Amino acid sequence: MDSADKPVDDAYVRALQFDTRAIHAGQEPEPRTGAITVPIYQTSTYVQDGPGKHKGYEYSRTQNPTRDALEACLAALEGGSTALAFASGMAAISTVMTVLKAGDHVICSDDVYGGTYRVFETVFRTYGLEFTYVDTSRANEIEDAARPNTAMLWVESPTNPLLKITDLRCAADICRRRGWIFAVDNTFATPFFQQPLALGADIVVHSLTKYLGGHADTVGGCAITSRPLLAERLRFCQNAVGASLGPFDSWLILRGIKTLGLRMRRHEENARAVAQFLENHRRVRRVIYPGLASHPDHELAARQMAGFGAIVSVYLDGDVQAACAVCRSTRLFRCAESLGGVESLIEHPGIMTHASIPEHLRREKGITDNLIRLSVGIEDPADLIADLEAALARI
Repeated sequence: MDSADKPVDDAYVRALQFDTRAIHAGQEPEPRTGAITVPIYQTSTYVQDGPGKHKGYEYSRTQNPTRDALEACLAALEGGSTALAFASGMAAISTVMTVLKAGDHVICSDDVYGGTYRVFETVFRTYGLEFTYVDTSRANEIEDAARPNTAMLWVESPTNPLLKITDLRCAADICRRRGWIFAVDNTFATPFFQQPLALGADIVVHSLTKYLGGHADTVGGCAITSRPLLAERLRFCQNAVGASLGPFDSWLILRGIKTLGLRMRRHEENARAVAQFLENHRRVRRVIYPGLASHPDHELAARQMAGFGAIVSVYLDGDVQAACAVCRSTRLFRCAESLGGVESLIEHPGIMTHASIPEHLRREKGITDNLIRLSVGIEDPADLIADLEAALARI
């Protein structure tokens, strides 16, 4: 058995609390020197004693000890049996789609990251996959979209950027009854706040670039499952396609994960304060944040999640010029794509992260010109609120 296919963790580590698993899962001291930090195995190949007589490692696209440690940790945090790390979140999403075949139909959340929509529509549709986009927070829309060739339900929860919440247990029941694969992009919630596999998902995907890495210094993705056949297929395609994560990026993300629990608590605390401030501001029409009682799925989020995350979406009282003025005027909220780092970011979805979605579809979904998205970092909340207050005064 190759080292990459061995069980990723033991019962003792999996019984530990989340913060402890984040530090110890897959991260035993290095046996030769006792180094407490997993080394960066920056090597492309491994010397063999003879043809086919290796020590579990042949080539770093296929196996690498640093990536193995990260994958073991990710699987333990999500409660899965197998995790696979990829060069980006989009590489993870694309590899998951290889479990399907031409002619298969996918039902997808209608409010997803623009890059997900782009790869589904401009890449995988050309290979014979079919896609229908529905509001998956409404179970009846999932059922109504079913076709004889439906093979997968793809859900973001919370969605990007409108933060809709899908009842994952309900969605899992639908998939189980109909024999569909249920895949959940858990990037916004992180395994600290939500455990989709425990709620019935078959595959969980993350952009490791975001909260799991947490420091805006690396790019990566992962897919996690507890289904052996899916794991086998995903691992084969990880190697065959070659979009595996490099050792240095694996090490950076593994280091970031150690403080995930600490960071997510502070992220949420700050986001709640920012959302409450904005909800009462005269230049704001509406604030979308699952932690607010005004969110239509607040009660579901409270039942399904251990916390509400750190993304706040805001409809401003104004047009695109007003939204862009705010994005240009903040000093601590830096105008940039991405999210999930320790520093706060602000962006305009229609112009930036969701520009690949046709304008008429953006408007139908509610991604209008006066919408901005905040990724609330871990700075002092009083400073963040003052920064937004000053920027809003410029409208």
